[in-house]
Amino acid sequence: MPNIIAIVGRPNVGKSTLFNRLTGTRQAIVDEVSGVTRDRHYGKAEWNGRIFSIIDTGGWAVGSDDTFESEIRRQVNLAVDEATIILFVVDAFEGSTPLDEEVAQLIRRSGKKAILVANKVDTALRQTMTAEFYSYGLGEPFGISAVNGSGTGELLDEITANLGPDEPESDENVPRFAIVGRPNVGKSSLLNALLGEDRQIVTDIAGTTRDSIHTRFQSFGHDMILVDTAGLRKKSKVSEDLEFYSVMRAVRTIEECDVCFLMIDATIGFDAQDMSILHLAQTNHKGLIILVNKWDLVEKTNKSTVEFEEKIRNKIAPFRDVPILFVSAKTKQRVLKALEEGMAVHHNRKQRISTSKLNDVMLPIIEHTPPPALKGKYVRIKYVQQLHSQTPMFAFFCNLPQYVSDSYKRFLENKLRENFPLTGVPVTVLMRKK
Repeated sequence: MPNIIAIVGRPNVGKSTLFNRLTGTRQAIVDEVSGVTRDRHYGKAEWNGRIFSIIDTGGWAVGSDDTFESEIRRQVNLAVDEATIILFVVDAFEGSTPLDEEVAQLIRRSGKKAILVANKVDTALRQTMTAEFYSYGLGEPFGISAVNGSGTGELLDEITANLGPDEPESDENVPRFAIVGRPNVGKSSLLNALLGEDRQIVTDIAGTTRDSIHTRFQSFGHDMILVDTAGLRKKSKVSEDLEFYSVMRAVRTIEECDVCFLMIDATIGFDAQDMSILHLAQTNHKGLIILVNKWDLVEKTNKSTVEFEEKIRNKIAPFRDVPILFVSAKTKQRVLKALEEGMAVHHNRKQRISTSKLNDVMLPIIEHTPPPALKGKYVRIKYVQQLHSQTPMFAFFCNLPQYVSDSYKRFLENKLRENFPLTGVPVTVLMRKK
């Protein structure tokens, strides 16, 4: 059984700050506003050579103004069920509250190993204020400050002392797939449909997902990491600090992933913001698949799919060689097909084409259609080679690389796509001096 540590507690006690401290990252969004964290947020921590998973959860609340209150509580319950050790975080400065007692009851009922963490112990005086938490019957409180790190070493010692044996599983070489798109296109619904469970909170409210949520997916012969992201809007429409950080994490997710599932809303169509997200993936040389979600809501004729697809390809030209799937996260229509296409694009992005094969195919094409002469200069391309890079880059060696036009480079790219499996992958064509 994997070692999973769940961080639970009422809102604003510092759970996400502690999550960031233990994982040594800034993955979780931290703000003074309560209710920032909604979904379960997973990370990795290492201490004394032991590696374990940590789950950050939303604040346990009852009778609040938060629309997501019941969903957050459900996510907390799921995290408790999944965990082997529970970190129960309380606020030493504010002291015990009825909500803390509710969480304590939840933990006692679970029967799981629990570690009581009194946060915001920044002074010796506040250390004495932790004594009242003994009443929860969950052992000695660990007085810490998640902000400056004091006391977290002793806490980590206690965690590792209670861990089970390590599992050899590693996700370093597992492909990462980011689900990206504008707000409310169904990104979290797609992840839930693939997992077969309500892993993510889903509502009709735009901006429900704030953090980038990583989930290991191992089913139907696939092994990958799926990342749900916050919806990306135009900069001019991002007014809240929380949304700004959500967008930054979504952008970083695109930069770190292998393949992007760009989801668009079939009832709206492919708009300028979708184009901006596509360019972001393309600029970062990521694999790309376009998923047209909510296809079940569109009135269709026998030509609807073809016409809709052609509109998208015309808008994304010249990068037209992209898989486009019409799906429904609600009815699960073609969601597994999306995974299969994703793995195919990932393979296309990582493949190596031998130099001999490239030259056998490309040199006759170049000989038949050579680069146009410029200022009386004739370009002679001698051979082509794929460079050692993370994404497909091809160097064409010639006598006068500066005279090769961009239009001829696009011609070479199109011929590469016609003859080799490069669907869904941005291709870079470079001209080098022989």
